[in-house]
Amino acid sequence: MFKSIEWRDEEGVLRLLDQTRLPEDVVTVDLADEHAICAAIREMKVRGAPAIGVAAAYGMVAAARRSGAETLLDLKAELAEAEALLRGSRPTAVNLFWALDRMARVVAAASDIDALKPALLTEARAIEAEDIAVNRAISRHAMKVVPQKATIFHHCNTGSLATVDLGTALGVIRTAHESGREVFAYVDETRPRLQGAKLSAWELLQYGVPHAVIVDGAAAHVMRTKGADLAVVGCDRVAANGDTANKIGTYSLALAAKDNDVPFYVCAPTSTIDLATSSGDDIAIEDRDEREITHMGGVEVAAAGAGVYNPAFDITPARLITGIITEYGIAEPPFQQSLARIFADNARG
Repeated sequence: MFKSIEWRDEEGVLRLLDQTRLPEDVVTVDLADEHAICAAIREMKVRGAPAIGVAAAYGMVAAARRSGAETLLDLKAELAEAEALLRGSRPTAVNLFWALDRMARVVAAASDIDALKPALLTEARAIEAEDIAVNRAISRHAMKVVPQKATIFHHCNTGSLATVDLGTALGVIRTAHESGREVFAYVDETRPRLQGAKLSAWELLQYGVPHAVIVDGAAAHVMRTKGADLAVVGCDRVAANGDTANKIGTYSLALAAKDNDVPFYVCAPTSTIDLATSSGDDIAIEDRDEREITHMGGVEVAAAGAGVYNPAFDITPARLITGIITEYGIAEPPFQQSLARIFADNARG
């Protein structure tokens, strides 16, 4: 019904659905260079770990397209600068670095300037296509744990807006609905930027999925009084021990799920699993602008001069996670062993 991200080769631009304008306005922006793409990532015009990775890959393509370098050495130097710029756009989502690592390997392997630019486009398109295939595989595996009649809790936005196509956790909800299951979703509003109320609710309306938006602090109460079959969330990074970084408020939802005996699943493409990071304590957490908390719609809602702390993510400990749903199947505790086994058997890293 809509595309969150699209490389338009004839124009040489990355077309993004500007998520800062939703749900009021459905507006696309065309970005022609790595600086504009970096700004779009930082400003959350594009967001969601998989979509950020794809956008960064096309940022490298755009940098190569606009370059006037006449030698391979000069082009590689310009691309190294573009890569460094894009790496600094967001610190927490490992897909950003995973995608840029892949693009950097293409640059390093190039021995001909005329071949490098199309090779970068080929790799970016491969990353995009893999995201679509991975998300569909995650949803297929998730159907093993979604009952025929399912009340599902969700946090933030992990659907088509956060990826190239289907989505991860919200894709599971959509797939369950489209496969004929009787699904009802409770959607956390997800303060402070309201990705649940604005984006996830907008997507579910497009798909016709019954749902209700709730304030973040209501999850435990609603689970206890209304019941739930499972919670599914996405992630920006999973450490080797299963600790998971995701949008702030995920940890609270996991605690609520644990106290109400509700299975809690994380949907994680293997590109989001970082075996080089031993635990959640080693994951950098992005601090964002205080105005995201103090202002809504440009109107100040906090007391003038109030102190503010605005972490964008939190860490859900592995002990609260029932399973991590990957494109290769569902990893179960102990995650140190099950995640490593998935990589050993399947993932390319």
